[in-house]
Amino acid sequence: MPTAKKEATIEQLREKIASAKNLFFTNYAGLTVEQITKLRNELRKDGSTYGVVKNTLFKRAAGEELASQLDAILAGPTGVVFAGEDPVAPAKAIKTFSDQTKPVDVKAAYIDGKLVDAAQVQALAALPPKQELLAKLVGSLKSPLYGLVYVLSGNQSGLVRVLNAIREQKSADQPAA
Repeated sequence: MPTAKKEATIEQLREKIASAKNLFFTNYAGLTVEQITKLRNELRKDGSTYGVVKNTLFKRAAGEELASQLDAILAGPTGVVFAGEDPVAPAKAIKTFSDQTKPVDVKAAYIDGKLVDAAQVQALAALPPKQELLAKLVGSLKSPLYGLVYVLSGNQSGLVRVLNAIREQKSADQPAA
């Protein structure tokens, strides 16, 4: 029977899991307290939180369906990133921390209701920022429109050139008075 303290911890984890849209599971072995604090600060920039959890308590808080998917992942020292809507920002924060301070082993992630492996998390971290992706999309959408405008204006300018040539020819044919 769990103690009251464990029950309170399970309830807090349930609330965090319910409020987080995305979860990232890491192996924190080998990290010092200062390094974990630095990782937490890096993750807070985009609204994510990082917590070291007991695997058994996390399984109880996650519920049967999620816990059954996470059985293989929740082994050994586990740190969990509780992220909001954007799964790219925490992946980038973990990658930045790993590049600058000390490599953090990402076990897996639970993104939009699907379990993804570490390779897919690395692919997320390699994506360009959201603003850059939106700019590329807008550029892709406006390119055909610019082409259409150029083609349509080409017909008008051709007509103007033909009319100008006819005017010059008529003025050349008429004798000067």
